[in-house]
Amino acid sequence: MNTTSSSSIFDKINADLSFLTACFRDVLEGVGENELVELLVYKADQKDIASIGFELKENHIQVLSIYLQLMILVEENAAVQFRRKIVDETGPQSVRGSWSETFDRLQKKGLSQQQIQEIVAQVKVIPVLTAHPTEAKRTSILEIHREFYLKLVKLENSTFSKTERTIIEEEIKALIERWWRTGEVYLDKPTVSTERNNVMHYFTKVFPEALHKSDTQLKQSWRQMGFEAGLMSRLEHFPRLEFGSWVGGDRDGHPYVSAVLTQETLAAQRKAALKLLRQQMLDLASSMTFSEIRNPVPEPLRQEIAEREKDFGSDGAAAVERNRYEPWRQIINLMILRLENTIQENFSTKSTHYSSADELAADLKLVSESLYQIGADRIAEAYIFPLERQVQCTGFHLVKLDIRQNSAFHDKAMAQMLGAIYPDIPDFQTWSEEDRVQCISAELKSERPFGIANRSFGPEADQVLDCYRVVKAHVDRYGNSGVGAFIISMTRQLSDLLLVYLFFRETGLDATHFQVVPLFETIDDLVNSDKIMSDYLSHPFRQKIPTEVQEIMLGYSDSNKDGGIISSRWNIYQTEEKLSQVAQAHGIRFRLFHGIGGTISRGGGKYHRFLESMPKGSLSGEMKLTVQGETIAQQFANLLNAVYNLEMLLSGVALQTAHYRHPDQLTEFPTRALQLLSLYSYTYYKELIGHASFLQFYGQATPIDVLELSKIGSRPARRTGTRSLSDLRAIPWVFSWNQARFNLTGWYGIGYGLQKLKKEEPEEYERLQKSTLDWPLWRYILIQVETNVMSAEPELMREYADLVTDPQTKADILNLVLAEHQRSVEQIDEMFVRERQQRRTSHLDSMKRRKSALWALHQTQISNLKKWRKEKDIPSAEADELVKQLLEITTALAGGLKNTG
Repeated sequence: MNTTSSSSIFDKINADLSFLTACFRDVLEGVGENELVELLVYKADQKDIASIGFELKENHIQVLSIYLQLMILVEENAAVQFRRKIVDETGPQSVRGSWSETFDRLQKKGLSQQQIQEIVAQVKVIPVLTAHPTEAKRTSILEIHREFYLKLVKLENSTFSKTERTIIEEEIKALIERWWRTGEVYLDKPTVSTERNNVMHYFTKVFPEALHKSDTQLKQSWRQMGFEAGLMSRLEHFPRLEFGSWVGGDRDGHPYVSAVLTQETLAAQRKAALKLLRQQMLDLASSMTFSEIRNPVPEPLRQEIAEREKDFGSDGAAAVERNRYEPWRQIINLMILRLENTIQENFSTKSTHYSSADELAADLKLVSESLYQIGADRIAEAYIFPLERQVQCTGFHLVKLDIRQNSAFHDKAMAQMLGAIYPDIPDFQTWSEEDRVQCISAELKSERPFGIANRSFGPEADQVLDCYRVVKAHVDRYGNSGVGAFIISMTRQLSDLLLVYLFFRETGLDATHFQVVPLFETIDDLVNSDKIMSDYLSHPFRQKIPTEVQEIMLGYSDSNKDGGIISSRWNIYQTEEKLSQVAQAHGIRFRLFHGIGGTISRGGGKYHRFLESMPKGSLSGEMKLTVQGETIAQQFANLLNAVYNLEMLLSGVALQTAHYRHPDQLTEFPTRALQLLSLYSYTYYKELIGHASFLQFYGQATPIDVLELSKIGSRPARRTGTRSLSDLRAIPWVFSWNQARFNLTGWYGIGYGLQKLKKEEPEEYERLQKSTLDWPLWRYILIQVETNVMSAEPELMREYADLVTDPQTKADILNLVLAEHQRSVEQIDEMFVRERQQRRTSHLDSMKRRKSALWALHQTQISNLKKWRKEKDIPSAEADELVKQLLEITTALAGGLKNTG
């Protein structure tokens, strides 16, 4: 395998892929699949693999699927090696989004190292892992990917002998054979519990090590800038990183997330956190072998050991005696005893267990300070700090579990509660907003609940209250650190937020301990968000709750489905600006929670570009964001990628926080031009999805009906089962368009909008054109949209459109889509000076590399869809086999295209 030092990144990818392809061929020949080898020797620029002469069956699909995934592994490894080459040749500040680049930019901004350190310390980032849209690959396949990547990294070592390299190659072939013999499609729909176990792997196996390496990278970047090392050595100097999860807490349209499941999830996360800390403490004990004969022992440490030994009685004496002349091991042994009692829930004596992670943090600080006192600074930083950091980030709870539910569901719950107490009043769901707020406000003045404990009000009310009671029981026993925010999907008015406090009251939850978070999803909700938040923060009950930070969630998926890509981006940008003004007016900071996904349609893309596209000054130190579905594996499955993405997040938030704390003179960008473009594209997009024939076209030209049968996630594709566009979740909406290579959600409307802007507002158009390289928001939008336009395939669009049974429906919609695609290609081209072939070499190379395999899968998907739709209503073995093949193709395409939605 070639290294980046001797060839370009494209040459490296091609060489490495050729090597792995040869390994794959050897494996296929070894298992007697000689016919399949032909799929791996076909020309990469040929689009019709099927013309080899046989119809693609299950084993052919699996070959192509593995081949496409090998490409991704090779590309990811090449990207890592290429970044290393950049660092070696031009310095670490050349890596976009890195700490080194951020420090360099802040120094050029005129900030001192002390000011930069204060900014870094103010940063708080909370990635939230979710189980939807889904991860199309099985967990066992993800494990193989992780092992595979380690083998690829090994082969980068040029000092290995030929014999050592041959051994690694044989290990790679064994992995490929294991992969080949493992099915790639979920034959049974995964449960929420299995999805929880999948994300728990990242929280326990990946993030602890990634966090440590990320911190090391931060310290290294700091010192390379020539900054004072002491300003980046203690826990309080570092950015805060916490983790969140929705798996087991998100019940918005998810019938399988019960109160019991939430209870089990909170317990499982606590258990995993404590076990993780115990292992790290054991590792620490084995390292702290300092003898009191060779090292002075601070008196506070001696006293603490004596007191702890006495508290634990014979167990304490044994822990101390085990390492008689090693006081640092003695204190850690005693801490392990205390932690073990915490795990076993032996809470009989306060001093012999930890009531909270803060107490463990205090013990670690005692150990750390004792090392600093004897001049062992390097030991404190290398051995104690990583554990202090782990406790700070994950505590005894591992992750914060958010509780999410839809506002309409809450309305039904409230209607049932009021109906049970006041049977003669109108249904709460029919009340005006004024009446709702008046009623809730009056109720919140009293601590009297509506009913006695555990009273049943009705199905929706019982589900809501049972969930809150589970949270209450967990908080009473362990504290509130494991519970995140209470999020209200489809927040549309003040009462949606206030209602949650009544549920708190009904179950005895302390309102001051939790964030009640609106989720603004549609275009209208984003437009109204500033008024809703101003009314909320002005409400007398909310004003009684002391907090410096209010969390607000912004939805990328539904705003895109509702208004199209340009309108979604522009309205989110405007919302961030308006909310900044609301926060300033109320003397509070907002923590914006970005509900982004993996695809461009849902806010995906490089983190540094995403962060730079925000309005300057809108990010005040804290940010939360979702990491969804296959994006989790893409960003964090291998350690080096995980460290890179954490660095992009933390350093990017630091850069944006600097703009908040030390504002520059604002640059005037052509906001009116983008506003007009948003309006034009929104109108054109709405005409498309409102067309009388649109739903029929969408239902037949995309494999949405197959996705609704898929086994790639526990969550239903629709919130209530209604077959309407509004009820369809945004994730399968994006997934289905991408599977059929329309990619419509990521570009439709921009061509028409730009053309109309150029014709009707030429001066605004020219200003927008000139700002392409200077305005981060517009550049981010253009790059993202262009990527989707380039990935769309007009020829394949026509083939999928042939699945539409009504000729007029097909013609009406397809003509609109194809015309807009061509217009978008041309209009985006006009925005840039350089040709696309010069600007997008990496993307073009990637598309060319996978075109042949993808094309064959698309053609097979189309052929099988035709057959299945004729027979799907007649139960038969053939129909069942077609469904299985279609699911395999869906998974293969999702892997090759690197997205599910």
